Amino acid sequence: MAYEGILLGMGNPLLDISAVVDEDFLKKYDIKLNNAILAEDKHLPMYEEMASKHNVEYIAGGATQNSIKVAQWMLQIPGATSYIGCIGNDKFGEEMKKNSKAAGVNVHYLEDESAPTGTCAVCVVGGERSLVANLSAANCYKSEHLKRPENWALVQKAKYFYIAGFFLTVSPDSIQLVAEHAAANNKVFSMNLSAPFICEFFKDAQEKVLPYMDYVFGNETEARTFSKVHGWETDDVAEIALKISQWPNASGTFKRITVITQGADPVVVAEDGKVKQFPVILLPKEKLVDTNGAGDAFVGGFLSQLVQGKPIEDCVKAGCYASNVIIQRSGCTYPEKPDFN
Repeated sequence: MAYEGILLGMGNPLLDISAVVDEDFLKKYDIKLNNAILAEDKHLPMYEEMASKHNVEYIAGGATQNSIKVAQWMLQIPGATSYIGCIGNDKFGEEMKKNSKAAGVNVHYLEDESAPTGTCAVCVVGGERSLVANLSAANCYKSEHLKRPENWALVQKAKYFYIAGFFLTVSPDSIQLVAEHAAANNKVFSMNLSAPFICEFFKDAQEKVLPYMDYVFGNETEARTFSKVHGWETDDVAEIALKISQWPNASGTFKRITVITQGADPVVVAEDGKVKQFPVILLPKEKLVDTNGAGDAFVGGFLSQLVQGKPIEDCVKAGCYASNVIIQRSGCTYPEKPDFN
């Protein structure tokens, strides 16, 4: 099977500014652990404050880009994955290009002349993380870039698509173009619930594209928020996963599968009116470095098997393996070669 360009991701490329902080820092900026938000004015000084910390690390990130890089790492096939998003014409942007090329991902960035490359503050306390994204250039992505022949060629070549829900805040029309292409050409389209604020404040945009989703990823907090927003009056993750999988479908080619992770608790998979649970690889607390990128890595591992036509059990196993590797390291980084079979 030809794997070149088989998986395409589209999203917000962000440079993670990661540092271990304390509870006072979280209070000062009014942020919560295990949450992801967009920066408001009150958060802007935090980037400088974190940059001045001696333990600060800069890691190329952004949810979709993380997943695509992990899928690429798991596949070990040069050019199997592609990625589209918007960066600034600056030092951080150059860093991002270098990092992605080194990861083996075929990136087609739109470069914005007016806005700096987006950043994401990763505030780590006791291994748990809080994310505050300052999108900047990432927010400037336009579907005109996607429609250019050299970029649309990536869409035509790909058989699988993955877009994090965060991109709904930036370019819903780009998402719609890819979703409709996937439905019309019997290709697999997948998205992530991504964060409670997406389910709450971008509900209409999310609902518009949901019928096109063949795979819906998310974690338990996002699933419960989705349930609450839709008036389902249940907190039961298995029940919510099932309801999402039974949402009307636009393509009719594939039955929708919902995959919900729950940290150290089993992964919930709803498919065909049934729910299965898969245990994760448990990690002793002292080996946990940080959970930043754990969910992204799970999706990357999962997709690396899905594009090879492997059964769902193998996809989940690979997802659990990848997230287990990533939480033992800082940010969404990994060793040179995967040790997965």
